[in-house]
Amino acid sequence: MCVTCGCSETDQVAVVDEATGDQRMMSHEAAHTHGHFHAHGDAESHDHYHGHFHEHAHSHVGTAAAIAKTHSRTIELEQEILGKNQLIAECNRGWLAAKGILALNLVSSPGSGKTTLLEHTLLALKDEFEICVIEGDQETINDAERIRATGCKAVQINTGTGCHLEADMLERGLKSLDPVDNSLLFIENVGNLVCPALFDLGENAKVAILSVTEGEDKPLKYPHMFRASSIMILNKIDLLPYVKFDVERSIAYAREVNPGIKVLQLSATTGEGCDAWHQWLRERSRR
Repeated sequence: MCVTCGCSETDQVAVVDEATGDQRMMSHEAAHTHGHFHAHGDAESHDHYHGHFHEHAHSHVGTAAAIAKTHSRTIELEQEILGKNQLIAECNRGWLAAKGILALNLVSSPGSGKTTLLEHTLLALKDEFEICVIEGDQETINDAERIRATGCKAVQINTGTGCHLEADMLERGLKSLDPVDNSLLFIENVGNLVCPALFDLGENAKVAILSVTEGEDKPLKYPHMFRASSIMILNKIDLLPYVKFDVERSIAYAREVNPGIKVLQLSATTGEGCDAWHQWLRERSRR
C-alpha cells in the first residue's frame, strides 16, 4: 500500500495545461496525502520506535511492542489515506453521473499498449462520441500529445515519483478538461498493477489490459487489480505466433480471481478484435 510503497514526501504532482503546456503544481496536502503523512505521522512513529529500541536494546518484549505500535500506526495511516481518497472519489462519481459521462480507468503494467489502444479507439469512435482523456505518468507529456494528435482533448497529470493517480488528481483533471455532458472519459493510469487497484477515482469501471508479451499468470500474481476490473483486454494478439503465451490459461486465471470479468482479445496495432471493444463501449455508454 502507498504508505510503504516508496512514494516520497518530496513528490510533486503537476497538471499540464492543454493550451499552454504550463505545469500547475498541486500542493502536497491536496494532491499527495500519503506524502503529508510520511512527513508527520510516520516520522513521529519512527522516532518513537528508535528511541524505544535504544532504551531496551536487550529486551525482546520492548522491541516487539515498539514494532507492533509502528505496525498499528501504519494501518491507521493507510485507513486515513484511503478514507479521504474515497470521499473525493464519491464526489467525482456524483459529478460524472450528473453529466452523464462514462468514465473508464485503464490500468496495466508499463508497455501493455494502453496508449496505442486509446489512439485506435479515439480514431474509430470520435465521430460517434465526444471523448476526452486524462493521462497519468510520472514524467513527460508524450502520451497526452499522442492523444491530442487524434483530435481529442487530453490533459496530462505527472505524478513525480508517485505510482498511481488519486481521486483528487482526477478532480483537478476534470476541472481542466471540463468534459461535455453525455461524453466518454478515458483515464490512463500510471503503469502499475498494485496501487491503482486500491485507489478509487470515481470511475464507472476499471479496464485491465494484459498483453501477450507478459506472463499469462499476471491475474494470479496481481489478483486485487483483476478482481477490481470489470473487463480484461488481452492485447497484442498479433504477436501470439512469436511468443510463448497460453491464452486459455490466462483467461482461466482471470476468472479464477474474478468469475464475472469480461475478456476481449484484440490487437490495438492491427485492429483485429477491436470491434467487440467498441461495441462494449457503446453498450456501457447507453447503460
